[in-house]
Amino acid sequence: MGGTRALAFANRPGVSEARTFTVSDDDDGIRLDRWFKRHMPDVSFNLVSRWARTGQLRLAGKRAVPGDRIEAGQEIRVPPQEAAPARAGRPQRKRETLTADEEQFVRDMVIYDDANAFVLNKPPGLATQGGTKTTQHLDRLLDGLAGEAGRPKLVHRLDKDTSGALLVARSARAAGHFAKAFSGRTARKVYWALVVGMPDTDQGVIDAPLAKQPGTGGEKMHISEEHGLPAKTRWRLVDRAGNRAAWVELQPLTGRTHQLRAHMAAIGHPIVGDAKYGGPEAFLTGGISRKLHLHARRIRIDAPDDGTIDVTAELPAHFAESLATLGFDPLAGDSLPLEQKAAASPEAKQRKVAAAAKARRRERRGERRARGSQARTKRR
Repeated sequence: MGGTRALAFANRPGVSEARTFTVSDDDDGIRLDRWFKRHMPDVSFNLVSRWARTGQLRLAGKRAVPGDRIEAGQEIRVPPQEAAPARAGRPQRKRETLTADEEQFVRDMVIYDDANAFVLNKPPGLATQGGTKTTQHLDRLLDGLAGEAGRPKLVHRLDKDTSGALLVARSARAAGHFAKAFSGRTARKVYWALVVGMPDTDQGVIDAPLAKQPGTGGEKMHISEEHGLPAKTRWRLVDRAGNRAAWVELQPLTGRTHQLRAHMAAIGHPIVGDAKYGGPEAFLTGGISRKLHLHARRIRIDAPDDGTIDVTAELPAHFAESLATLGFDPLAGDSLPLEQKAAASPEAKQRKVAAAAKARRRERRGERRARGSQARTKRR
């Protein structure tokens, strides 16, 4: 990865060399100080600010400050830890002790575990990580799963209101492996969603670049050919409830912020319960919950040693009840093969035919030139 190092190894004590990290899709759009809080929690805000003031902190080759917004693919240069040592006698920040109920809460989320990873079924309404006004979040609760290898480490995220399968690494070595799998797009994530209305076709690929919508502080995305980063989502129809709603399977081929939500709204079928992107039209009557109906149903990723982690997460109560109310069979979604490719759009087929015709015309011109050259040679 161009000389970069896995994020999982950023917290080694006594680091005496500058390190370079590449911003992942999951961190696209966040502030630089938030990046440090996620990946290098032992580095204080004051230390980051000191590095910025002295010009040692670099983003995409330029001087950076803690409030800079970072983008996927940019490089962050972190100076040596010894370049700005902590003040003598300064107490280390202590993590808040979990209650017995909180420890049980996070243990109850575990649906898979082995020597390298836990897979959790995250409930809707629980943020993956903390923020200015978010004190209750999954990252805090991971202390309840700490073991001999230390505290588990997040390697990807789910939106607060999205439920489902979320993988956390049990060690720094495993975190490095999984982080590469997510950034390299070898991991597969399958989501289920209820959307408003009925798509015109049974499957397709939404290829629409996404950018942060101005005036939202980076909290909302929109389609932007000029400023957006590449974003692709593969979708397939599982079942339909007349023209009222559809149950779809979604596979993100990139990992932009709010990608699935923004893409489905962009094609006129917002996810049920998604007021941010669908507005009032994102809600159904007839007893259908107003919560977001987006669930990470399945995750499949290669294990660090051998084998594959392939885990399915059960639906939250509100989603399961909505399927039943609309008359959907829960088994229908799992019957779709994971590797099936979406059919090419009519426009893509036309482009392919036109390219083939152009290639044939070039071949014929070449043949005519060759025959002409041979004829001139004979006349001489």
